[in-house]
Amino acid sequence: MQIEENAEDRKELYHYQKEDINAIFDKFEGRANNYHLLYQLPTGGGKTVIFSEIARRYIEKYNQKVLVLTHRIELSKQTSQMLESFGVKNKVIDSNIKDLDDHEDYSCYVAMVETLNNRLKDKKFVMDYVGLVIVDEAHYNSFRKLFAYFKSSFFLGVTATPLSSNIDLPMYETYDELIVGEPIQSLIDKGYLAKAAMYGYDVELTSLKLGINGDYTVSSSDELYSRTGMQDLLLQSYENRTKNKKTLIFNNGINTSLYVYETFKSAGYDIRHLDNKTPEEERRNILSWFKNTPNAIVTSVSILTTGFDEPTVETIILNRATRSLTLYFQMIGRGSRKLPNKETFTVIDLGNNAQRFGLWNDPVDWQYIFKHPERFLENIRTDTDIENQHVYVMPDDVREKFKNTDDINFDMEEEYTLAMDEKRKPRTVIEKSIRQHAMMCLENTESIPEARKLAKELGQDIEYRVKQYAKLLAKTTKNYKQWLIDDYKHKLNLMIGKLYIEYYA
Repeated sequence: MQIEENAEDRKELYHYQKEDINAIFDKFEGRANNYHLLYQLPTGGGKTVIFSEIARRYIEKYNQKVLVLTHRIELSKQTSQMLESFGVKNKVIDSNIKDLDDHEDYSCYVAMVETLNNRLKDKKFVMDYVGLVIVDEAHYNSFRKLFAYFKSSFFLGVTATPLSSNIDLPMYETYDELIVGEPIQSLIDKGYLAKAAMYGYDVELTSLKLGINGDYTVSSSDELYSRTGMQDLLLQSYENRTKNKKTLIFNNGINTSLYVYETFKSAGYDIRHLDNKTPEEERRNILSWFKNTPNAIVTSVSILTTGFDEPTVETIILNRATRSLTLYFQMIGRGSRKLPNKETFTVIDLGNNAQRFGLWNDPVDWQYIFKHPERFLENIRTDTDIENQHVYVMPDDVREKFKNTDDINFDMEEEYTLAMDEKRKPRTVIEKSIRQHAMMCLENTESIPEARKLAKELGQDIEYRVKQYAKLLAKTTKNYKQWLIDDYKHKLNLMIGKLYIEYYA
């Protein structure tokens, strides 16, 4: 079986890629033909390059055919092109391919899972001559249905996150062993990936609900992230951290993304919306525009997490929360490609995701996750646990608006304890907090209307104080906490008027 020489187009392999390829071939030696090996490498580490070279070398060494499985047509086309660049003559099996009469002409096939499964099930294809099956994005479970057709083939699963998308089908049941590739921080240190500057904002997620897949439901995410307060936080974080940089925004729901589109459009920014229902031609036009526009913004849903490679992305905004470790790494990985003029990229986290999983470049024990996925998932930090650790720190731009006030702090727990010791009612603590906020507004303005307008800048501080107060009361409902916040803001406006008359009239 011949390999076409195409050395000029072939990508030069990095040292770590060569080492991993050698390690994988060492695992093949002496193993049974049906050995299943899993290989982990971060997004941006060159998984497609690696398994294309593995396919080339396998065909050359063992004189057997290779099959590469993908779950999306875009990935099939990209994989086919990469294989060609390595001199591997391959055929893409899509819905138009009904038979393989020309199988002698090809040493490798690239197939969509569903299409190939239908052909094999209908006995249109017989592929017992395949020696190696490579599974791209192996954490998806749709591939398992094909395993029965290749009982005498080596399997190489490739993924950035060896954690099954279905907890009931753990990867250790499918694969015999895991090889862990170069970690993210090492790839950064060696100059292969860009460094992430990560910024997080404490967000209250208690209104989110979990679906049967273990992640937050679209409906509860839409309800939270479509709120005016969250849209304002998104726009403010963009303007403060990464204004006029090429930006990719990930959302959990179409409604949220459309709100994002309108919010940024109204603010005068060049933005496009993209989801999995966007027509193919429109999608191509948007991605072409995104590629060629320096300050472009795309707000997206259920798309661009895999099979999308645009190295010029400078900012990733996680405008959603997720309990999927795989999705967390996939989203951030879209910005990690390095260019000569791009050493770093920005990540803005509006879903407490880094607090849930750790920073993108933190060490991860993938062997533990592979062997004990149930334990890993059980120990993911809960939203309540995360939010209990939140401490509000007034942003610098807001603090500047209260520069005439020396002390803006208020220790809710200390004040509450003092009130209880003095046999005062709990509401006196809130009243004291409102009075302090009112004085802050008056000290930094010259009229009641100006002070009340400035009070709107205290929204996050108010919510944090009320949350601390409600925790001290214990057994407060979500509706009661919201009432407390609304009541606080109402009384703050009244207090501003009262104190202005007392001190300034």
